[in-house]
Amino acid sequence: MRDLGTGFRYLLKGQRWVARHGKQYGFGLIPGLITLVLYAAALVALALWGEDFVSWSTPFADDWSSPWQGLFRGFLTAVLFALGLLLSVVTFTAVTLLIGQPFYESLSEKVDRDVSPDGTAPGSGLALWRELLISGRDSLRVVLRAALWGVLLFALGFIPVVGQTVVPVIGVVVTGFFLTEELTAVALQRRRVELRDRLTRLRSRKTLVWGFGTPLAAAFLVPFVAVFLMPGAVAGATLMARELMGEETVEEAAAPVPEGEHVSW
Repeated sequence: MRDLGTGFRYLLKGQRWVARHGKQYGFGLIPGLITLVLYAAALVALALWGEDFVSWSTPFADDWSSPWQGLFRGFLTAVLFALGLLLSVVTFTAVTLLIGQPFYESLSEKVDRDVSPDGTAPGSGLALWRELLISGRDSLRVVLRAALWGVLLFALGFIPVVGQTVVPVIGVVVTGFFLTEELTAVALQRRRVELRDRLTRLRSRKTLVWGFGTPLAAAFLVPFVAVFLMPGAVAGATLMARELMGEETVEEAAAPVPEGEHVSW
């Protein structure tokens, strides 16, 4: 349970870091705004033409009598839009990070240098195109996993009572895990940590991940909030990545050794 509080503190520390570095925060907003416009356009298109798509894809219902045809297609239209909305929440971070790779890479490096005792930041040594290729490949894998979870949870949502109470909570927790994976990937990819190893490290510290990702996922459900929290979320995830890798920060290096303990040389 202690890790839950630690994860949440990393989220707050990240927001405080970007608040003290206004220029980095401003640059970090750009990818989120671009993604928001793209997703908003897609959802508007889904709302306008979703019913037409459902009618086209269900020709077998053309001869159904009223009101069954309208009820059936109306239900499918609502399901289609709800699924699109769920997937937009789950994939928003992955798409934003892919679009904003150079922005967030720079922000994450600056966080590392700011908190590192020697003032340096790990580097992958790879060309930008190579980093984008790896990031895109890993993001696609994570999005597919998240989409499978999304479809499963959406189906479970039709179970009476449980679907309206327990399933939404599980959905936020699961979304928080995938959000954390995507956000920590910015710092961990620079350390040449592969996707499988990243997932292993995160699964070994689930409560830490939930403490960071669950409140963030809940906040991302509020329109526009994701855009403004993304820069701080990347900063906080970089700090958390350092703990996952066992790397010390300036604050930890300056902390006094508790009485009764000794330093081994």
